[in-house]
Amino acid sequence: MENVNKCCCGSENEKDEKKIELEKLFEQYKGKKGALIPVLQKAQDIYGYLPKEVIADIADGLDLPLSQVYGVCTFYSQFHLNPRGENIIRVCMGTACHVRGADKVLDRLQEELGVEPGGTTEDLKFTLESVACIGACGLAPVIMVNDNTHGRLNADSVSEVLKKYRK
Repeated sequence: MENVNKCCCGSENEKDEKKIELEKLFEQYKGKKGALIPVLQKAQDIYGYLPKEVIADIADGLDLPLSQVYGVCTFYSQFHLNPRGENIIRVCMGTACHVRGADKVLDRLQEELGVEPGGTTEDLKFTLESVACIGACGLAPVIMVNDNTHGRLNADSVSEVLKKYRK
């Protein structure tokens, strides 16, 4: 009987390449003090997030308790345990942006993307986040998409920004 529990999240070759990259990290960092965070960062770069299996592999590969690895993953906000979008949208909710309508920009993004802050679209194209401050107060309200800043937005200009990233 065929195994019906096969993963369909990527090709077998792609998985093998990622697994090989991960194993190289173990060779590079094994036995080094303070290796866990750099390995988690690089593993997240490889996979886009930290799947449960990868967390377990890291614990095995670095000879650390799984509870310790999981604890670090959940403590630091830089680590993500769920798939993230190709484009990360950060909406500034700082004082200047809030006063100038950031809530309306966020509402429109939620409406157009169909996700709440912290959520990722089903097609894995976008992840929406609200953040305390981006540091571009003179351009309020501001969003960042990946490393690109988009300022002086309003609810109507959100669609134009999203078009650039929907290609």
